[in-house]
Amino acid sequence: MQSLAMIENWPVPTAAAAVVRADGTVLGTRGPTAHRFPLASVTKPLAAYAALVAYEEGAIELDESAGPAGSTVRHLLAHTSGLAFDEHRTTSEPGARRLYSNAGFEVLGDHIAKATDIPFAEYLRQAVFEPLGMAATTLDGSPAKDGVSTVDDLVRFAAEVQAPRLLDPRTVAEAMTVQYPGTKGVLPGYGHQNPNDWGLGFEIRDHKSPHWTGGSSSPRTFGHFGQSGTFLWVDPDAGVACVALTDRAFGPWAAEVWPPFTDAVRAEV
Repeated sequence: MQSLAMIENWPVPTAAAAVVRADGTVLGTRGPTAHRFPLASVTKPLAAYAALVAYEEGAIELDESAGPAGSTVRHLLAHTSGLAFDEHRTTSEPGARRLYSNAGFEVLGDHIAKATDIPFAEYLRQAVFEPLGMAATTLDGSPAKDGVSTVDDLVRFAAEVQAPRLLDPRTVAEAMTVQYPGTKGVLPGYGHQNPNDWGLGFEIRDHKSPHWTGGSSSPRTFGHFGQSGTFLWVDPDAGVACVALTDRAFGPWAAEVWPPFTDAVRAEV
């Protein structure tokens, strides 16, 4: 895919990218796809997938209490628990606002660890990384932001979320469905969005503007980006997913180059 060559002009020391279909067919790669990059918040979809495995195993329920009073596992996954961004304090009633929260995912990890009697990083390895063959991926701290992985491994994950083997497809469809529709909030790096739609651990593009995906991305596109200059999106209407990892912190450079890159990828598939 010629579009992937665009990463060579990004103002970053190292970048790697790939595009994959639901059946695992890799349409193209660029850069050192076996290089391990810090994921930052691209860790969250991985952690969310482990939470969904725990749900299907019967260890937790999506609507059981977790986090602040009145909050549930679903609230934590959908960033509506009321917990602050990076502090374990409550700033809103559960369900009232979309408050993007690292703290919420840390509470979620603790909740699953207690329910399963397995440290969350180990549960994530057993539930997601090992069965998908993601041998180069680790969680080295917070389930909100401390994952480390490669493009090669995330391609496996991106194929899984398009054609689930670890989970019932109905569970994954629920995760990609807007939770608490109409909820306003701030999309980090892109400002206030009304609504700020989110699924269970996955951001849903819908009609947000500005946005880190492309102008041609379908409203059903879902995924996540990270402050370490990383992203993973899945566009169900195009039938493909794209992973791009870099080692430069997110900033104006990313907001400038990511959307045209995504549009160029979409134009080729």
